[in-house]
Amino acid sequence: ASRARGEDMAAGGEGGTNGCLTGAAPPGERPRRPLWPVWRGGQRPTPLPSEGSRGQLSPSGRHSSGTPRRERTECGDPLTVLTAGSVRRALLNSSAAWVVQFYSSSCGHCIAFAPTWRALAGDVKDWESAIRVGVLDCGEEENYETCKEYGIHYYPTFRYFKAFTKQFTTGENYKGADRELQTVRQMMIDFLQNHSQELRPPACPPLDPASSSDITSLFDKNSHHYTAVVFESNNSYVGREVILDLIQYENIIVKRALNFDKLLLEKLGITSVPSCYLIHPNGSHGLINILKPLRSSFSSYLKSLPGVRKKLLLPIQLPVQENREESMEIKVWKEFDKSKLYMADLESGLHYLLRVELATHKTLEGAELKTFKDFVTISAKLFPGRQPVVKLLETLQEWLVSLPLDKIPYDAILDLVNNKMRISGIFLTKKVQWVGCQGSRPELRGYTCSLWKLFHTLTVQAALRPKALINTGLEDNPQIVLQIMRRYIHHFFGCKACAQHFEEMAKESMDSVKTLDKAVLWLWEKHNVVNNRLAGDLTEDPKFPKVQWPTPDICPACHEEIKGLHSWNEAQVLQFMKYHYNSENILYKYTASQTDSSETEQGDTGEVKDKNPLKKPSGNRENKIQDKENILDSDSKVLDKLVANHGPVKDSGKSPVGSASLKETKQAMSFLGIGFSNIDMSLCVILYVASSLFLMIMYFFFRMRSKRWKVKYYRSSV
Repeated sequence: ASRARGEDMAAGGEGGTNGCLTGAAPPGERPRRPLWPVWRGGQRPTPLPSEGSRGQLSPSGRHSSGTPRRERTECGDPLTVLTAGSVRRALLNSSAAWVVQFYSSSCGHCIAFAPTWRALAGDVKDWESAIRVGVLDCGEEENYETCKEYGIHYYPTFRYFKAFTKQFTTGENYKGADRELQTVRQMMIDFLQNHSQELRPPACPPLDPASSSDITSLFDKNSHHYTAVVFESNNSYVGREVILDLIQYENIIVKRALNFDKLLLEKLGITSVPSCYLIHPNGSHGLINILKPLRSSFSSYLKSLPGVRKKLLLPIQLPVQENREESMEIKVWKEFDKSKLYMADLESGLHYLLRVELATHKTLEGAELKTFKDFVTISAKLFPGRQPVVKLLETLQEWLVSLPLDKIPYDAILDLVNNKMRISGIFLTKKVQWVGCQGSRPELRGYTCSLWKLFHTLTVQAALRPKALINTGLEDNPQIVLQIMRRYIHHFFGCKACAQHFEEMAKESMDSVKTLDKAVLWLWEKHNVVNNRLAGDLTEDPKFPKVQWPTPDICPACHEEIKGLHSWNEAQVLQFMKYHYNSENILYKYTASQTDSSETEQGDTGEVKDKNPLKKPSGNRENKIQDKENILDSDSKVLDKLVANHGPVKDSGKSPVGSASLKETKQAMSFLGIGFSNIDMSLCVILYVASSLFLMIMYFFFRMRSKRWKVKYYRSSV
């Protein structure tokens, strides 16, 4: 199984891969510019040619005039890199089918699989007029929304897109038994055969087997080209692969036939399959004698026949691809102290978790919603962040608890995270700013490193503040942070292979954790297990090798020797973990700042540009009740969205809402939608009743007094 980078969220450093891509320059080196998303194995994918171009690619990558011909980049990789701006136009109404891998540059399994996918693209490069191979990096910020639209939950995800698609479609999922090159290639053939006759790519010849009568008739026809017939068994793909290998070559036609007609096979002298029978233009014919009857042998032989040559094709027209080399921002290396914890890493990890990883789920319900609520709860109670970030987590937690629903649309969560309600004093950076988690190239370390740091921080904070979770329903459980981490990785972490690896570790020994201190040590131990397993892997950052952590230079007391063998002093390790992930060890250099609800990022020097930087966390978490009406007011908006967009929903008591109650809900929501919250309505009712009683009392009071004030008329007496 491929080793997953997503698991390698090492505090010391995560892995990587070699390639054309260059990124942030380590200390002492000139800053380098990222050229392409992570994809590589040492080569750069084919950029999309400019729309309407007809010339060949010059060494600079720009089109020049001349005889139309196909040229690739200097790296010679046939992959097509798609982006948010090009993917729809490339897939819609395309004359060729597509198979696209949606991957993430932070996914170790994707990095490990990259050589296989690149090899696949090279293996089927002669098929590209019928089916093309592309990639789209969901880890790029510009592609977040696009991957969300295509419903990408896990990485890598393979999707097939038929030719001549008129409307947007999310494609067909890959259904192969495995992800080996041969299996994916055969699934591409099956996908092409599933096209209807009208929508089949024009360059794709018939792939169905020819009948015996069709084969026999070939010997009676005079033609000016070669005709090759591959005889094979019913479950063989060799014939179809050879047909597609030759579609860009002229003066030859390739067909396939099954080995059912024994008389025909005997007549042609075919004793085993697969075999290739060749009919020459002059009418002569005979069996091709090849030592190894393989697809590559047949294709190579047929391409070498006299007169068989590659067609001169115009470049396939694709949408304009921006020059990423010119547009990518130069990343300057940030100096950091590896003995410190950087708030910029933690906040960037929260940003990616809430705005990117969670966005792959359009609606949260069931176990996913429960997991997210629990994660927000422990984060709100334990995260040692700055006051505006903590207030955002607390607001989100109170809002989630107040909703009596079993499913919530992600967009409603995003609105609160982005502070669409204009609640004062909450803020979370909208950009990643890796410091202790920065890699020597953009695709290395980053989010996975920060996710490890985040959960290490939460386990340590739970041990340091055991009463923090009181009255949350999560108290008195020493495994609670680990269990929530386990469920989060299972439901939300993009790298599925990584999630499976973590689940195996959790099943093995998580139940043995009986105290909060043991939870800290369990996560530390498993983190080192991952580091040890992935050391030397493609996912390893050469500037940050995977080592057992903490290293002797930052915690000498953690290391011992017993009878000449290295051993960990777990008591010292626990003490070190509580020091390293304590709020007192956090540095706020490079963190984002906020002015008038607008975000201002700090410069690479670490200086805060804003004159009023966000405050560091204080000992008391104040203003928890402030703006509570704003929070509750958002409930009605979310309910409106659920009623409008998701139809009938279920309440927290699992009772279905029927059409009548749904109508009542809509009426209530239309009234609440004008800005009144539930508390506002309750106060209005109380005020109305109190006012009515007061008026009634005053009425009777003055009525009684008025009787005494009446003027009495006396008769005059003499």
